[in-house]
Amino acid sequence: MLLAFALLSGCTSTTVDEFRQAETGITSDETVVILGRRQASDYETRSEFVECVGDRMARGEGAINVVPEQEFIDGMFPWFEPRTAPLRTRDLEQLMAQNVVAKKMDEFGIRYIVWLDGFTETTDRQGSISCTIGPGGGGCFGFGTWEDDANFDARIWDVGSLTSVGTINADATGQSYLPALVVPIPLIARVEANACSRLATQLKAFVNGS
Repeated sequence: MLLAFALLSGCTSTTVDEFRQAETGITSDETVVILGRRQASDYETRSEFVECVGDRMARGEGAINVVPEQEFIDGMFPWFEPRTAPLRTRDLEQLMAQNVVAKKMDEFGIRYIVWLDGFTETTDRQGSISCTIGPGGGGCFGFGTWEDDANFDARIWDVGSLTSVGTINADATGQSYLPALVVPIPLIARVEANACSRLATQLKAFVNGS
């Protein structure tokens, strides 16, 4: 029974869609910065997910030089704080018209800004687990299940042309289980990790122009 649950826990579905608006490419002395959108009132793109995508883009074949998000935000203060960050490429164009902004961007070697926007949502919770303690010991019995959906958009801006060059969407869904026979054994669908991996792979290829 536990083996069956373990097999189910690994059943995560991930879909990646790409929309390209222009040709891309990057040289060895150019960098990418990945920033999380945090203007929404009901959620923020988690910094851990941003870091995950950046780490995966920076290693392996076709690795990209990625500037850490917080290092970039601190270095560009106050222009990329959540309340002041550019929402559109024309906002970026206005920022780059300021010599101090253009100089700092050049110091970082930024060729592309990638804006990540999204979150992971848990839905469809079912089942229940009860735990008891008695003279002979204690234990938990029952079964729980829920669905996780991780949906993230990546919008790529070319700092050289001050235009948006494409969008990539990653959507990962999976079912998690919590069977309890004396001891609860969580079998978690790693939807956010899968979304990170697939999105980073697609972004790396996109930036490299392949």
